Amino acid sequence: MNKEFTNLLEKHQLRKTAPRLSVLSILKSRNTATSQPELEAMIGKDVDRVTLYRILKTFEEKGIIHKILDLNGTANYAICHSSCNEHDHNDNHVHFNCTICLDIYCLENIQIPDIKMPSGFVSHTTNFVSYGICKKCSEKAKQYTNSNEDQ
Repeated sequence: MNKEFTNLLEKHQLRKTAPRLSVLSILKSRNTATSQPELEAMIGKDVDRVTLYRILKTFEEKGIIHKILDLNGTANYAICHSSCNEHDHNDNHVHFNCTICLDIYCLENIQIPDIKMPSGFVSHTTNFVSYGICKKCSEKAKQYTNSNEDQ
């Protein structure tokens, strides 16, 4: 078992189960957010859909992961900053959703500015998603364009 993941589960007072450790391992290994259907495919038959849903819900409630909705409204998940907990999510960064490959990136170096709410409104979560073409797709398009120009 990965010590980092077992420590994370202990920190949040969660039992160390194989399905939870698998989900953490997958999410940590990716540089993009991951949807539940993608996680299901990666985990295979080891974890059923209901168990996976409960793991994701618990991790989100505990501040271990955060949810980002993609262009189609599908929930995608990414590991939270280590300072997050169930009472205080500090993942106040911009997300980027590529309109070509549909990958979602956490742009942790770009912070969401504080938004002053009108009197009587209390904001608990702010979500900022930028849509466009990611670096990987932009480079592929550039290569495709260059190869067509050479012909």
